[in-house]
Amino acid sequence: MKKTIFAIIVFILAVNLSTVSAQSRRITAPTSTEKLNRRPAAAPTPTPEPISEEELKGGKVQDDGTVVSVDTEIVTVPVRVMDRKGRFIAGLAKENFKVFEDGVEQQIEFFTNESQPFTVALVLDMSYSTTFKLAEIQSAAIEFIGQLRPVDKVMVVSFDKELHVLCELTSDRQQIYKAINSAKITTGTSLYEAVDLVVNDRLRKVEGRKAMVLFTDGVDTTSENSSDVGNLRNVSESEVLVYPIRYDTYADVQRMQNRLPTDQTLPGQLPKSTPPTMPTKDPSGLPFPIPMIGMPSSKGTSREEYDHAEQFLTELANRTGGRIYLASTIGNLSDAFKKIAGELREYYSIGYYPAQRVPGQTMKLKVTVDHPDSAVRARASYVVPKKSSARK
Repeated sequence: MKKTIFAIIVFILAVNLSTVSAQSRRITAPTSTEKLNRRPAAAPTPTPEPISEEELKGGKVQDDGTVVSVDTEIVTVPVRVMDRKGRFIAGLAKENFKVFEDGVEQQIEFFTNESQPFTVALVLDMSYSTTFKLAEIQSAAIEFIGQLRPVDKVMVVSFDKELHVLCELTSDRQQIYKAINSAKITTGTSLYEAVDLVVNDRLRKVEGRKAMVLFTDGVDTTSENSSDVGNLRNVSESEVLVYPIRYDTYADVQRMQNRLPTDQTLPGQLPKSTPPTMPTKDPSGLPFPIPMIGMPSSKGTSREEYDHAEQFLTELANRTGGRIYLASTIGNLSDAFKKIAGELREYYSIGYYPAQRVPGQTMKLKVTVDHPDSAVRARASYVVPKKSSARK
């Protein structure tokens, strides 16, 4: 009897242990369906980080605390400070400068007096009217490149009726020299289209200091898609310094047109008379009198057109803070290139964020310095680009 009872107890214990083991296996080894239906535990909510002052300056904060960037453009003004002898005054600090926009002082947020690399577009007029021989132009241009710093980048563009990008931006001197030597003199003068190409298509997106050195007599005869007024508006919106090197080809053109001896006096060699003008303004709001030129058959040969060309190149320089140079001999052509190369190393850069920006609006600028017996040269105005937003 005892044996029978003992056997029953052992059987009951074995059944219970088997049930527990099966349940254990179901807990530790879930089915594939259970795996798919199981959700991960929720991650803890991170603590928001405080918004920095820089983020507050550079963006707009929404109610949910995220920072949304806005299209804000700093206005950069290249500035040269000279003593009474025209020598650059170095070593000035941010505190020595003040900048005013429409008479209101602006907070200077960017300043550098370091000798930073420059991006230079060398633009050569290769029309038949040039006073200089091709070899003279190429020699002076190569000498100019040799005076730039190794870190400076250069592009070379020549123009006649067509535009020729002889070399894109590079610091490879051999490539630049090869580009200059490949320039050729031919017919037509699409000056306005060359300026448009360089300012809008090549230099507008380039960061840092940039300049265009423009070698021409200033007379355009073949541009179809660009204009002088458009050029002036574009440079007023850009940060490109424009240095025209102008030569006067009027007497040579008159001789070629009339087949006159080289020693015969021409009317254009007498003191200039004031050409008839019709007062007008370009879209930037700045006055630019445009002479009434002659008939299309004589395009590019009248005294009025040459006076207009001189005024146009002067305006390009004035509106950007550059300077116009006159060249009549190979000696002063080389001297002009040399002076420009020197000036490109002698600039302070001042930047500020304007309070309001109305696209197309012309803003007057004035930069002052507290250094005694000094003169400041900087652009006198700028035009707010159309793709610009107000800083709020």
